[in-house]
Amino acid sequence: MADETAKAQTAQSGGDTIFGKIIRKEIPANFIYEDDLCVAFPDISPQAPTHILIVPKKPIVKMSQVEDSDTALLGHLMMVAKKCAQQAGLSKGYRIVLNDGPHGGQSVYHLHIHVLGGRQLDWPPG
Repeated sequence: MADETAKAQTAQSGGDTIFGKIIRKEIPANFIYEDDLCVAFPDISPQAPTHILIVPKKPIVKMSQVEDSDTALLGHLMMVAKKCAQQAGLSKGYRIVLNDGPHGGQSVYHLHIHVLGGRQLDWPPG
């Protein structure tokens, strides 16, 4: 977890991101879900036994920059998170996380939702 915090403190906002390259299929990823609005795939640095990322195809930098016009997209991302959690068999529960900015732990500046589960998660987080 310390590595993820360090990444968040040094991450740069702006420009193309690894998620943009994954969406365009320039970098391979094992999509477990894809539609016109988003993709979902396992995190390459999982923080729980199940760690899925839900990434909108629209390149929104971070949650604090969403606009009213993004309301339907955000709701769609949450429904996709639910579907992915069900597909992954997370019947005992899961956590949905959306990091914003360096203090929020954001390490890639393309909005994304984490679905974490498969073990008891601590509270409070981090």
